[in-house]
Amino acid sequence: MEFFYHPLSRYSQKVLIALYEKQANFDAITVDLRDPFSRQKFYQLYPQARVPLLKTQDEQLIPESSIIIEYLDRHFYSSTQLLPTEPMHNLQVRLFDRIIDNDISNPLLQLEKMKDIDNSNEFEIKKIEKQLLLQFQHLDAQLALHHWICGDSFTLADCALIPCLNYAFKNLNLLDFDQVVRYWQQAQLRGAWMLVQEEILLTEQEDNREKRGIP
Repeated sequence: MEFFYHPLSRYSQKVLIALYEKQANFDAITVDLRDPFSRQKFYQLYPQARVPLLKTQDEQLIPESSIIIEYLDRHFYSSTQLLPTEPMHNLQVRLFDRIIDNDISNPLLQLEKMKDIDNSNEFEIKKIEKQLLLQFQHLDAQLALHHWICGDSFTLADCALIPCLNYAFKNLNLLDFDQVVRYWQQAQLRGAWMLVQEEILLTEQEDNREKRGIP
């Protein structure tokens, strides 16, 4: 398999966690959509030009992080099962995956973009932060009942949440949410996330060197 991604993309990180949890063999191909050459080359393969993207052994192109992870779960049986077979548990995992993507990950991306603009509307920033804190309050209540998001097992929902927390803890005051803090501490010890985090740090260091003009 070939996995097209960017290390700093949270949706790419979400799939990387799943790939490592599945102990899958894959070729990782970095796509920098900011670079015209990299973007054009990727566009020729996939005109929508969005990462992440999985190219399977039979040449099938699978976009969208949750769909990629469902594909992995159906084809790799001997490792972490990310989507439960029991229908109601499966439904709960899918629900929290959607909530995390739509109500946490996407607003966090919007928040990042606004903070990068000097003349951003402070009122809008505070509004997004308030909405995010409300979502984390709901997650805190959920985690008071479960070890991971949807029970004792690591699932698709956890693949979605952990990359969000990496940014959220640096930019929001989440320390009042005891269960979210506990969850983040245990997530950082998860082998799959440790591998992803190593790549994030290396990419950030390379980006910083480029900005300072250091070869």
